[in-house]
Amino acid sequence: MRSRSLAAVVLIAGALVLAGCDALPSETPAPTASESSAAPAPSETSSATPSPTAEAGFTLPGACDALYSPTMLQELNSTNPPLNDPGITIYATENVAALEILNSGIPTLRCSWGAAGAPGLVTNVSVVSADQSTALMDAFAGSGMACEELGAGTVCRIEQQTIDRNDNIVTIGETHYLQGDGWVATHWVDFSPDGYTEDIVATLWP
Repeated sequence: MRSRSLAAVVLIAGALVLAGCDALPSETPAPTASESSAAPAPSETSSATPSPTAEAGFTLPGACDALYSPTMLQELNSTNPPLNDPGITIYATENVAALEILNSGIPTLRCSWGAAGAPGLVTNVSVVSADQSTALMDAFAGSGMACEELGAGTVCRIEQQTIDRNDNIVTIGETHYLQGDGWVATHWVDFSPDGYTEDIVATLWP
């Protein structure tokens, strides 16, 4: 698990607070006035729009198991199954600007690990335009995420702790990676495997 020593920074005031949930909720939180309209419940491994052509430069994987190295896939299957529990409907980000882009109809593949009501994570791998990539970087920097170079791209992270309805401490966070026209967004709740995003980057950008 990623160290919890990262600074507890508020991502969006109240946006990541779990509203009494102690792990991945089974229903999507109601959208606020500042959010774009809610996207329909995601399907298991299909993208919301047709796969991009080679002209896009970044090829969207055809299935969730193609995101990971064999070692990482085995770890995820053994430590926090299942893959794509239909009860997990949360978004891969709670950043309002990023959520608007994610819900705008961009080509995307959504993958989740863990069961509803248990620790887990949600990852979206998407194709974005140059303008959208710039807007995402501005949104992440503006929300207090810590960003640094990773490979030929940039990774931004944020982590915070909150209290669930049973007065347990819950650690939640987001990790975003941008390279060219590719975007990897992960929202996790008490489950952040070491090297998770780095493994996806190494697999998709070898």
